[in-house]
Amino acid sequence: MTLVKFNQQPVKTLSGIMDDIFNGKFINKDFATSDFFGAHAPVNIRETKDAYALDVVAPGFEKGDFKINLDGQTLTISSEKKTEQKVENEKQIRREFSFRSFSRSFTLDENVDADKINAKYDNGVLKLTLPKKEAKQEAAKEIIVA
Repeated sequence: MTLVKFNQQPVKTLSGIMDDIFNGKFINKDFATSDFFGAHAPVNIRETKDAYALDVVAPGFEKGDFKINLDGQTLTISSEKKTEQKVENEKQIRREFSFRSFSRSFTLDENVDADKINAKYDNGVLKLTLPKKEAKQEAAKEIIVA
């Protein structure tokens, strides 16, 4: 499996960090709906003898929110969630809209068995198992010296 890299933002100056703090980028009461992770959900990738395991941290989603596509050797995991809250008091009505989404793409190794990929969402973590193809052993062949 190869790793797909993306461009990192350059190091910020102290004034840039202070602007982010005072503009609320680091301080947010609603952690689950904040843009804390940016457009990329954190992913852990492990390799075992029989498979690759991907753990995608995506709290607050439901299993129906995820779209997992395999196009050739590219595996794309994406999700969108729109929520609406309505709180009514005696004198006011407050509505809050929330929209969260992410998309991650990975280039798979040629020895991944695409037909046996499975996914499970449990406690805010999407777990994908990408089984490896069984290695075919060629029959031993004797070569005669002429």
